[in-house]
Amino acid sequence: MNFSEMIQQAKEEYNSLYQNEELVILIGSATCGNSAGASIVSSTIQEELEKHNINYKIVEVGCIGLCYAEPIVTIIKPGSPAIFYGNITPDMAVELVDSYIINNDPLLDYALGTFEDGGIDKIPHIFDIPVLKPQVRMILRNCGFIDPKNILHYIANEGYSGFVNALGMKPQQVIQTIKKSGLRGRGGAGFPTWQKWQFCLDSAEKTKYIICNADEGDPGAFMNRSLLESDPHSALEGLLIAAYATGAKAGYIYCRAEYPLALERLKHAIMQMREFRLLGDNILDSGFSFDIEIKEGAGAFVCGEETALIASIEGRRGMPRTRPPFPSTSGLFGKPTVINNVETLASVSLIMQKSPHEFAEYGTRQSKGTKTFSLVGKVKKTGLIEVPLGTTLREVIYDIGGGIQNDGDFKAVQIGGPSGGCLPESFIDTPIDYDSLNLAGAIMGSGGLVVMDQNTCMVDVARYFLEFTQKESCGKCVPCRLGTKQMLDILVDITEGKGKPNDINLLVELAEAIKLASLCGLGQTAPNPVLTTIRFFKDEYGAHIQERMCPSLLCRELISYIVLPDKCQSCMLCLKSCPVDAIIGGKKQIHVIDQTKCIKCGTCFEVCSEKFAAVEKVSKTKGKNEKLDDEKIDK
Repeated sequence: MNFSEMIQQAKEEYNSLYQNEELVILIGSATCGNSAGASIVSSTIQEELEKHNINYKIVEVGCIGLCYAEPIVTIIKPGSPAIFYGNITPDMAVELVDSYIINNDPLLDYALGTFEDGGIDKIPHIFDIPVLKPQVRMILRNCGFIDPKNILHYIANEGYSGFVNALGMKPQQVIQTIKKSGLRGRGGAGFPTWQKWQFCLDSAEKTKYIICNADEGDPGAFMNRSLLESDPHSALEGLLIAAYATGAKAGYIYCRAEYPLALERLKHAIMQMREFRLLGDNILDSGFSFDIEIKEGAGAFVCGEETALIASIEGRRGMPRTRPPFPSTSGLFGKPTVINNVETLASVSLIMQKSPHEFAEYGTRQSKGTKTFSLVGKVKKTGLIEVPLGTTLREVIYDIGGGIQNDGDFKAVQIGGPSGGCLPESFIDTPIDYDSLNLAGAIMGSGGLVVMDQNTCMVDVARYFLEFTQKESCGKCVPCRLGTKQMLDILVDITEGKGKPNDINLLVELAEAIKLASLCGLGQTAPNPVLTTIRFFKDEYGAHIQERMCPSLLCRELISYIVLPDKCQSCMLCLKSCPVDAIIGGKKQIHVIDQTKCIKCGTCFEVCSEKFAAVEKVSKTKGKNEKLDDEKIDK
């Protein structure tokens, strides 16, 4: 079968989903959907349809990005537009079958949107809903709409046409095309993609390698995982194009073992590529040969660094080495190696399928194209998003994310993961691009956005991220191994009310030394969350050190829980829920919390807040005055 025949077969199969004579149901079955109960919803729908002898086809698709609305079910009835339904439970699934599929009542209250303009009154087009309307879906264009396990669905949507286009060009022409697009590496550093490829192509070595870095490890980041689960061929096609442009004959995908679904779909996709002669010897009779091997990482964050990743593939402990030489001239097994991350390679596929000019229409002068982000934290609509580079933080958080949960106040956003920085409310109109973020003291990173509200303790945030990087340090260089440990010890002391007047200056001094002297990017960027929180939230550090209090009432050692006598209803809810029997009182007595026993778990606060709000969280200096005398306990 030649490529033209593949396209014809693919379009016939894919179009049958949307121009069908049979009921088709799409189930969002990436990790987010599965975690929310998509498999139970799917089996419930199947049982109901079979009970009523209805012919149907269920297709497991990937993540459309609306994580807050999972599980998402899309129903396509013959002759009717596709309708997307969100937050579907098994009971709602039964109702959908009975009301819409059987009795033609579309249950508009459950609907997110439709796939056709004007198809059904009162239901907007899915891309006109507030969370999707500001987005530009280029990398994520197939996610949530195709079956990631079916290569024909990808081919029907211009898949592998970019690779075929590349085969019609010389390698240098392919590199020039990527250069014209302005594509910069999406792994965080933003190095020009074409330049990496050029270094490798120019090498006189005959053996060369190409590696897809899928070792996404930032807390709160899931862009690469979602893309591999939803559209694996987009990255695989990019890998093929990169190999052809650089002269590589072998490639590796380095993916962490904690991504079992992504790995499963990658393995299946590679098997399909071999079946369609898109891998192996003499691909599509072009004379170009290439094959891919998957290497499962053990979850070490440091293996996201290029030289540590290479060491892991070679079977050695994942530790970075000094550079130069750079991997593009001396990498895997000492041979020239190009390493691009998942989103970079998916962008390559898009550029070669469309044109470099179409890609460069979006973004800024120095940061071209779009970028995917995982939007998490204290935001109303969490999920996977894609926006043009240069979009402001305000647009992302409020226009797409819907604002802060419970209509709270925005306080800060951590961008770039543990290597990034915390930007306060005064930076909310900062454009999200490589240069603007660097000027603000943060970095793009792989694309994690963690939004924080007014109740967040920024000292504790710095401690959390530094604890992560300190644990993930490989230990090879002293500044990172010992310096981050010393910084962490100081931060722990501050959050426990043991801070000293000179601690802030000491933290800054240590941070600058670690950034300068560390061997790899992990140590060089690990102090960023500390430096940015000191820069923008120095008053919170002062409160912890000088007043021994946490303004956000989050640091456990600096807070207490007390019972307000005028609100206590003697219901004994708090007493019964306390895991350490720290609450005293009876049915007709005001309850009192014994501060010597209290472990600050907050259970009493949670169980009482819904009914009476008689338990209050206060700074420790206030709570320690609570006495256990009989006069106070008796009503």
